[in-house]
Amino acid sequence: MLDRFHAWSGRSSGWWDAVWAVPLGAFYVVTALIYATASTAHRDAPLLPTWGYLALVAAMLVPLFWRRSHPRAVFAIIALLCFVQWVADVGAIPANLSVLIAMYGMASRCNIRWAVAAGLVVELGMVLALLRWGGLNRSTVLSASAVIAAVWLAGVYANTRRRYLESLMERAERAERERDQQSKLAASAERARIARELHDVVAHNVSVIIVQADGAGYAIDRDPDQARRAVQTISATGRQALAEMRRLVGVLREGGGPEEYAPQPGLDQVDELVAQVRSSGLPVELRITGTRQDIPEGEQLAIYRILQEALTNTIKHGGPGVGATVLLDYGPREILIAVTDDGRGAQAPRGADGHGLVGMRERVAMYGGRVTAGPRDGGGYEVVAKMPVADMGGTRAA
Repeated sequence: MLDRFHAWSGRSSGWWDAVWAVPLGAFYVVTALIYATASTAHRDAPLLPTWGYLALVAAMLVPLFWRRSHPRAVFAIIALLCFVQWVADVGAIPANLSVLIAMYGMASRCNIRWAVAAGLVVELGMVLALLRWGGLNRSTVLSASAVIAAVWLAGVYANTRRRYLESLMERAERAERERDQQSKLAASAERARIARELHDVVAHNVSVIIVQADGAGYAIDRDPDQARRAVQTISATGRQALAEMRRLVGVLREGGGPEEYAPQPGLDQVDELVAQVRSSGLPVELRITGTRQDIPEGEQLAIYRILQEALTNTIKHGGPGVGATVLLDYGPREILIAVTDDGRGAQAPRGADGHGLVGMRERVAMYGGRVTAGPRDGGGYEVVAKMPVADMGGTRAA
């Protein structure tokens, strides 16, 4: 972004230089011709021929095109030309105003030391010019010094403003990079946690398959019916494990060493979660409607974590005297999870990172669901997630 800004400013400054150079050059040329033709313009200073004045105008004007990229060199060239003009006793002409423009370029592009040096050089040149060509009095010096100071201060202000804008853009660019990095880190951490949680589900299903296969092998001759039931269990468990593996492929973390794994909670532990939250001082009403179906353990874990995160946010941000309601609605096609509270809602101070909400969305997206979270119209906060009902083969209800 900052590079694009510099490129754009460089192109726009080139057009601007061309625009102001045309009237300035015309003014210089016209006044130079007047000085060349009017023999009485400067009686006490030798006059140059017409070509000499035009050459002096060109020497004062052309370097200004590089005042942005090489401000010190431009100022040095024009100041040296003015000094040579003073030594040669060639009277001042309007083209000498270029030294003020070059000083402005120094003040607006260089540090304060160079700006002060340029201002002192111009002030000294003004005094020398008044000494040689008359007019050195208090009012003239004060007037000329006021003009020099005004131009110098304008350049310093432009420099300060430009540096301030560049610092703002750099900070905005850095903040954008940090935000993207934090979002990626949060997503990676959440995927790693999901991968660890699903590990237990897949391991459990494989263990069941092994046990049932061993049982079927022992009972195939003595009890064919028992062996048939074991094979059916193996088939159903294998489909469930395959569905979990398909979801797992998209979220497996890269690398990493061995970690400790522990059994993860599910819907059977929702009552314990609510009781734990109540013991922390938050009144929670649990409402369960509909008929619970066979839900894969991975999806149960996602529902449990959504409830846990939403209730944790209520405790942290709901404020004093807040109460919460947890609704689990088992529908024929989808499961509705809703956590609402009557706390501070939009007035609650919430973190800028939103990692908890990112985790909720990733968990729900794994199972083809959707989640919304935000303040309620009547006050309080609401988290609503809808997850399709999964069958044992990993397909979704139409």
